[in-house]
Amino acid sequence: MGKSLSNSWINFYNENIIRGFENLRENPFNLFTTILDVVIVIFLIYCFVKIVKGSRAWQLIKGIAFLIIATWISGLLNLKILNSILTGIMNWGVIAIIVIFQPELRRGLEQLGTNKLTKFFGLNSDIATRTKEDIYKIVIAATELSKEKVGALIVIERDINIQDIIATGVPMGSEVSPQLLVNIFVPKTPLHDGAVVISNNKIAAAACVLPLADDKDIAKELGTRHRAAIGISKESDSIAVVVSEETGKISVAKDGTLIADVREDVLKKILISNIVTKRFTDRTAIKNERFEKLRKKLNKNKNKIQNIEEQQENKD
Repeated sequence: MGKSLSNSWINFYNENIIRGFENLRENPFNLFTTILDVVIVIFLIYCFVKIVKGSRAWQLIKGIAFLIIATWISGLLNLKILNSILTGIMNWGVIAIIVIFQPELRRGLEQLGTNKLTKFFGLNSDIATRTKEDIYKIVIAATELSKEKVGALIVIERDINIQDIIATGVPMGSEVSPQLLVNIFVPKTPLHDGAVVISNNKIAAAACVLPLADDKDIAKELGTRHRAAIGISKESDSIAVVVSEETGKISVAKDGTLIADVREDVLKKILISNIVTKRFTDRTAIKNERFEKLRKKLNKNKNKIQNIEEQQENKD
């Protein structure tokens, strides 16, 4: 059995690897299709690993990998009894996988036939829309915390990376959820003291330590949360949402300035304007400007070529 396994690997190597290089030598254009083929396979493997990682299937995959390696080694060492047992287990293992993970396989096939295909592969079709949805969730959480007079500090990262701030807190990597944000700031819980940082549409960390603003012109009645919000907004382009523990009022810090006592609708407008509208509109404008410059440059080169051709025709 071990020899047959080794022979199958040798045949696979000769028929696919060696023959593939020979085909490339005969027809270099095949290089493009080969690269495309490899990229697609790597992408599918990445998507598969991303889907099953952290689930029951991930543990099974590691077990199957161990069995394959053990079967191959037992064949090389000519351990006939062990190899026969492992080979039998492998043969029955395929049926066991289908039976045990029937719900997961069914759910995956159902997703392939729905409009959730982009989610199935972990793709985000519209990051601006997702960012806007996250802002709505942050506003809901801030409003709920304000009603209960629970102190909170939420920092939203923009273009300037604040990984050093994230590193001071407890890593989370969770989806943005109003319920989770509210629960984090419940008094006397492990993560309530500090700031929550939202980065790349994720709750990156909680209980983060922020730099405090020490400007003399800042009102003395402002607490530590407000000074921390102003401090992070001065050292980066992040926007911080603060909920006062004493009054329940919501404030927003951006560009080193504190906008105090904002209503729910005003908070929503400020965040959407600065995080979604301005950010993505500016990016689109920059891309359009670059495209326009490239188009003008191509037209200029095209005119030069035409002039050279006309001069050459006149000489002839």
